[in-house]
Amino acid sequence: MTAQVKGPASYFPSIEKKYGRPIEEWKDLIRASGLTKHMELVAWLKTGHGLGHGHANALVAHTLAQRGE
Repeated sequence: MTAQVKGPASYFPSIEKKYGRPIEEWKDLIRASGLTKHMELVAWLKTGHGLGHGHANALVAHTLAQRGE
């Protein structure tokens, strides 16, 4: 039986489908942005890349968690 993906990663298939970029590319953009605060990054993804709030939030939360923030 396959474990169900939970948390921010549960959004990843729909993010890739809707915006046409792989998740690692989004995470690379977040890391290269020069921004460090969660909500700054969410706002940047929304205004600069057209992501919805939930998708932007999931990407930022997952990326920052990997960095230990």
